[in-house]
Amino acid sequence: MLRPFSARRPALRGLFPRLVGMVLGVIIATALIVGSQLPLLHEPAMVHVNPSALSLPLAPALAWPSAGPAALYVPSLGVLLTHDDHVVPIASLTKMMTAYVALLDAPLGLNQVGPCYAVTSADVATYQEMKILNESSVVVVAGEQLCELDLLNGLLVHSAGNYAVMLATMIAGSPSAFVERMNAEGAVLGFAHTHYDDVTGFSSASVSTARDQAVLATILMKSALVRSIVLQQSVTLPVAGTVGSFTPYVGFDNVIGVKSGRTAAAGGCDVMAVTFYDGSTTSVLYAVVLDQRGGDLLGPAGVAALALANSAVASRVHYTFVKGSVVGTYSWGGQRVTYGFTQQHDVSWWPAEGTLRVKVKMLRFTSSIRRGEIVGHLIVYGEQHHVFILRALGNLSPPSLLERLR
Repeated sequence: MLRPFSARRPALRGLFPRLVGMVLGVIIATALIVGSQLPLLHEPAMVHVNPSALSLPLAPALAWPSAGPAALYVPSLGVLLTHDDHVVPIASLTKMMTAYVALLDAPLGLNQVGPCYAVTSADVATYQEMKILNESSVVVVAGEQLCELDLLNGLLVHSAGNYAVMLATMIAGSPSAFVERMNAEGAVLGFAHTHYDDVTGFSSASVSTARDQAVLATILMKSALVRSIVLQQSVTLPVAGTVGSFTPYVGFDNVIGVKSGRTAAAGGCDVMAVTFYDGSTTSVLYAVVLDQRGGDLLGPAGVAALALANSAVASRVHYTFVKGSVVGTYSWGGQRVTYGFTQQHDVSWWPAEGTLRVKVKMLRFTSSIRRGEIVGHLIVYGEQHHVFILRALGNLSPPSLLERLR
């Protein structure tokens, strides 16, 4: 007679292999899970940016006048900065708009003289009145023929107020009608704070801002004819003969114009165009000063404008990010690698832009970093928008599985 439990022996004999299979399955499944999750078993590499590597020099301050509105305009760089820019009388700077409107209505190119005007006895009387009032003017005689080129020369070089009146009369029929045109063109140009009351600027009601005058000078100087006129240190007129320019420093210190003015109400005013070399080409900047006081008014205005222009040129900052320089580090645990520049980069900027703005954008790493690999970008906001590549300057690997499980 067989024992009762002998019938279960085959089942017991198969239990051990099944248990072993189950254990192996668990081990394999665990290995697969752990293997798939290895990148998540450690934090991404820590990134550090060294502030001192991005501490770029500050641009020197501009030499703004101690009093009175001022503006600096560098059209080629899009730099337009104003200082204490309130509305004030602008004296003979008004004649820039007189010339601008005249050339709009009666365009004149190089080597052209334009329409001519016969001086009347009323024009002679206007000259005599201006002379009594000490308003800038030049002698004229009845019957004298003055062409548009003559009038523009006398107007822009010697600031002849009576030439402005004759030019306005020749173009629009009367100075009052011409003033309407001046204000209409000012509105077209967006000069919300500029108003003209006369064609000469002798009226204290002809007012503007340094910014508007800088922009107008830039527009006016687009004319090759105007540039050729305002560069002259003197001009020879049909009856008045040779008269000098009232624009301070024209022909010296890279000054190529544009216009100055003075009255008791306006003080000394100057719009000065100065050439400079920006490293690749010759450009022009415009320094504007209004309401300058002291001496003959024009002298202080010229000194202030030239100081502002020269400070702008001198304050331009150049900086080089040297090849091989370190910007920061990536690290895992106690291991780290530096990153930075693998080639030289140059930037430049003007004080008008303030402190050079720099921004760093870094990539996130959860696996090895290789030497020369792109790890981020340095963005520089200067005269131009620059994006410089940052690369790893060495190799770095995440901690091993053993190190991560400790």
